[in-house]
Amino acid sequence: MNATMTSCREPLIKLILVSVWLLVITGCSGNPERHILPIELTSQAVIPGVPEARFWGDEWPKFSQDNLSSSTEEQLRHDFDGVYEVPHNYLAISGGGANGAFGAGLLAGWTASGTRPEFTMVTGVSTGALTAPFAFLGADYDDELKKVFTTTTTKDIAIERSLIGTLLGDSLADTTPLKNLIKRYITPEIIDEIGKEFKRGRRLFIGTVNLDAGRSVIWNIGAIAVSDYAEKHSLIREIMRASAAIPVAFPPVMIPVEANGKQYDEMHVDGGTGSQVFVYPSAIDWHVITEKLKVVGDPEVYIIRNAFLEPDYNGVLRNLMPIAGRSIDSLIRTQGIGDLYQIYALCERDGNDFNLAHIPADFTEVPTEGFDPVYMTKLYKRGYQMAVKGYPWETTPPGFDLKD
Repeated sequence: MNATMTSCREPLIKLILVSVWLLVITGCSGNPERHILPIELTSQAVIPGVPEARFWGDEWPKFSQDNLSSSTEEQLRHDFDGVYEVPHNYLAISGGGANGAFGAGLLAGWTASGTRPEFTMVTGVSTGALTAPFAFLGADYDDELKKVFTTTTTKDIAIERSLIGTLLGDSLADTTPLKNLIKRYITPEIIDEIGKEFKRGRRLFIGTVNLDAGRSVIWNIGAIAVSDYAEKHSLIREIMRASAAIPVAFPPVMIPVEANGKQYDEMHVDGGTGSQVFVYPSAIDWHVITEKLKVVGDPEVYIIRNAFLEPDYNGVLRNLMPIAGRSIDSLIRTQGIGDLYQIYALCERDGNDFNLAHIPADFTEVPTEGFDPVYMTKLYKRGYQMAVKGYPWETTPPGFDLKD
């Protein structure tokens, strides 16, 4: 018994001793000093030259309200010519890591079916943020989306840090590979195309969480794309990386902002920390928007939940890591279902039609690593096959329709 207890304690004792030793010799962490935004300037901080670059995920931004109320019908017709007096289709893409392959396949199959619409608005969180730009630009980018979600491996996303690197750093892994991957696919040409669609009135939104403020942030990628901001390409890519920055596992992303003529930084992490999927803040009176734009018919809201919704049984070993991992999985699943109910409530309130897609329970393949190309290819094909036949969109959240 004593020998067993000693052997179990040794790694922990070593870790504590190493931690104390490192703190003594360094006196501080190895991370760069931050220029934290003071709380009193939170509402004033902006991206220099792009005042409409983002807004809180729980508010209707004043600039949006002012623009709508002050614009004439002629101005609205000009500024929103691609979405004015036509039917609206909104696409919301959730997080899910490698399971984003399901959504990528579904979109390609939807294209092949001949029924995929042009989306008026696309939103993305986490892995959905990596999908959203291609989904927004349309079927011509299905091939790029397929490459991202069938050829990417774990080493293309992150590199595990050493023990010392973890103790002195801000995460368990380094996402420089992800940064390079995003740069390879999100080219200046792609960003220019996003800007062109923004000028037609279409919108691409990506969600992050401002960890300093503890609030979700929605980024207007098109507004950044058409701006004169010198670092706009880098900013858009960093927003995408931030949206996928799982706290602790991946490093947060520092976004430079300006307030009262001074430079500060904000700490942004995975948008899934705030919500797994979103369409628009509940504070927005969507009726005002649809009436101003003279939308034809009821808007269609399509949600791609890159996850399983059904609970699965999995006996958990009585050890720290299995318990922690299983608990986090459960929290993510139930939070995601809660987000679907919120979107459904907004649809009912605002007169939008709710359509939900998710990974079917009978898909039983198991990945061998975080991003397993074999697993992702099979999941991509499953999404494609379901969509090319005419995807059976669910019109209520899971468990809501009790008639059966």
